[in-house]
Amino acid sequence: MTTLPDIVSVLGRPADGIQATLRMHGLELKPSEAQKLCGLLGRDPTRAEAFLFDVAWSEHCSYKSSRAALSTFFSGHPSHVVLGPGEDAGVVKFTTWNDEQYCLVMSHESHNHPSQVLPVEGAATGIGGIVRDVYCMGADVIGVLDALRFGDPSVPKCAEIARGVVEGIWQYGNALGVPNLGGDVYFEKRFNENCLVNVIALGLVKQDRIIRSRVPTAATKEPYVAILVGKPTDSSGLGGASFASADLEDADAERNIGAVQVADPFLKRVLAEANRVILDEMHDAGVEIGFKDLGAGGIGGATVELAASGNMGVTIDCDRVRVAEADLGPEVILIAETQERFVWAIPERLAERVIEIYERDFQLPQLYPGAGATVLGPFRDDGMVVVRHDGKEVVRCRAADLTEGLSYDRKATPPEIVERARPVRPAAQLDEIIERFHEILAHPDGASRAYIYRHYDPEVRGATVLRPGEGDASVIAPIPGCPTGVAIAVEGNPHRGEEDPFEAGAWAVAGAMRNVATTGGSPIALSDCLNFGNPERPEVFWAFREAVRGIAETAEAIGMPSHPDTAIPIITGNVSFYNQSAGGSAIPSTPIVACIGTVKDVRRIRDISVKIPGNRLLWAGRFDDALGGTLFARVADLEFSTPRLDVAVERALISTLVELADDASITAAHDVSEGGLLTAVFEMLAASLDRGGLGAEIDLSALPEANSPEVAAFSEAGAVVLEVTPEHADDVCRRFRAAGVSAAVFGEVLDRQVFNVCGRAGESHEIDLRRTVRIWEEGLQRWLS
Repeated sequence: MTTLPDIVSVLGRPADGIQATLRMHGLELKPSEAQKLCGLLGRDPTRAEAFLFDVAWSEHCSYKSSRAALSTFFSGHPSHVVLGPGEDAGVVKFTTWNDEQYCLVMSHESHNHPSQVLPVEGAATGIGGIVRDVYCMGADVIGVLDALRFGDPSVPKCAEIARGVVEGIWQYGNALGVPNLGGDVYFEKRFNENCLVNVIALGLVKQDRIIRSRVPTAATKEPYVAILVGKPTDSSGLGGASFASADLEDADAERNIGAVQVADPFLKRVLAEANRVILDEMHDAGVEIGFKDLGAGGIGGATVELAASGNMGVTIDCDRVRVAEADLGPEVILIAETQERFVWAIPERLAERVIEIYERDFQLPQLYPGAGATVLGPFRDDGMVVVRHDGKEVVRCRAADLTEGLSYDRKATPPEIVERARPVRPAAQLDEIIERFHEILAHPDGASRAYIYRHYDPEVRGATVLRPGEGDASVIAPIPGCPTGVAIAVEGNPHRGEEDPFEAGAWAVAGAMRNVATTGGSPIALSDCLNFGNPERPEVFWAFREAVRGIAETAEAIGMPSHPDTAIPIITGNVSFYNQSAGGSAIPSTPIVACIGTVKDVRRIRDISVKIPGNRLLWAGRFDDALGGTLFARVADLEFSTPRLDVAVERALISTLVELADDASITAAHDVSEGGLLTAVFEMLAASLDRGGLGAEIDLSALPEANSPEVAAFSEAGAVVLEVTPEHADDVCRRFRAAGVSAAVFGEVLDRQVFNVCGRAGESHEIDLRRTVRIWEEGLQRWLS
């Protein structure tokens, strides 16, 4: 084995020589970045310093390419936002119960590269990291969601990755005892080499118990120390943040595998209980503390961020760190991303008590070999980061240089638009429409998601009211005895991003908000995860900026239904770049947005299942004959232009749905999305089969806003289907029309299990409902089992 020098030689060398040196040491820094580092230090860096800056300046940690564009999200927040972007998670006020103000904590992250390389471990550690972000705000985790994007499932490797990701999610989440509240999934060949695993965690905390991820100001008045808690440090996850900030290269397969962490959900549960004891004791004693999980950058990343956020520095003694492997170098101890670890900023006088809770009361060393709590060193008032190993100083730099030291102004150039002739097609006959409908239900993007959902446990904690698949959003009642609930949904169609990234961002916001409103929730906050290729490519960075603009402008234009003149806030999020192979194959632009909303009374939520024969089916929204990006277009292999979001209609549609939340005449509601109107009605019927089964008859010709039966059946331009009692149907239609939203009664619930579809000129087709449900339910199982 070659022993590498302790100094990374940069000064005085040409760029190609610097690049060779960086590669030899396993660093992702660019030569220009290494030169800047030398300028900050006034010398060549040590290996430990180079690795620490390699992580801190990675795209994953520094947001060096995206920071300027993301500033459009931060232009002021409404009063219900307690903490916005910049913390480990965002926090908004939720409800008051028994004279105490409760808040919701939300975090949104990606674990894309690790899940492509090691699907089970990558997905599991994605869940592990996201719940730590919420725990560290002082909150209890009340649910997780996942937005998944996989390659073509007919390709064996892609199907294997999909199975592994689902396994990793259920293994970790179920063992941790946190309900999985669903999410969404798409399959597309451009994800063959880069799957996406975006994860969202939701927490609940009393407002006076919120913890910040920084050293408190009290540290200027008395000594504070950094305390490391959890598993012993090993080399797993070494360079994970840098790995997530580079193209995937097959040649680096062994190194990539080593950059994926190893999770332990059972230890996490014990740590969460011990953490709660410390949080309670510190709160009761009136002691200010800081708390942060060890994610990207490991000990160095978390401890330095705690210090820098409090305008302080820190001393880290690597010799005090418990390790699981012999002879780990200081760079490994500093930045390895070993899972199930936290770091505290605690008054030095209370350090012994904190260690006692972990090691005596919760017996961490007995539960996991080498686990425990250790004082790393004191926080400093000079803003410096000093690291020692084997009694030697191996790092001395400014904390601010690590956390604020790099920013890029990337070139942004729109791609060349190639106009394709779109031939005029004759109007489709009803039999053709029904044939396409069956193909949609068998397509991986149109099939039932129950095969994935049933791996997860949505019931743990006993607070789930609306489970995955039962409604357009999942709903939980997190406070015992309190009727106020939380609705949460996630949206992001990658096929829209391929056509127009601005519209992809806009539709993601509108879709997530509409899903929450359809269940009876009032949207109050958004999060996002922005998944793109290499930002150094001008067309990719242009697409990123357009998606950000689409999200920001749509959030402002739709606003919050409870405060129509206020933009709905984006309180947290993540950027994931370099989702492409070394050969240049990049994913479609994929902005993914999650929305949370308040439900005044969970006893009045709406699922999607039809309830009563004779009730009317009512459509509200808009149609668009631009069918680009729709599931119909993909199944039929046809090209169409892409629909533009009508923000005025969407705003009115969402607001009216919220206003009608307490209307007892509306007994079911479903968003019209993938597959269009036919699929939406079918899913409402399929959801009722467990109740003995009902059917429906619909008339596509009763929808005059659609210029053809094909558009009526398959448009995904923003609409909902409602089941309404007969005597109130006309009134509900008038409510929508008065708000500026088209609406029409187009069908009726039947007392038998059939699905009758009528077209124009007297055409009709009776669909065998039970047979069609079997096709739909077996779709994903056929590909993934």
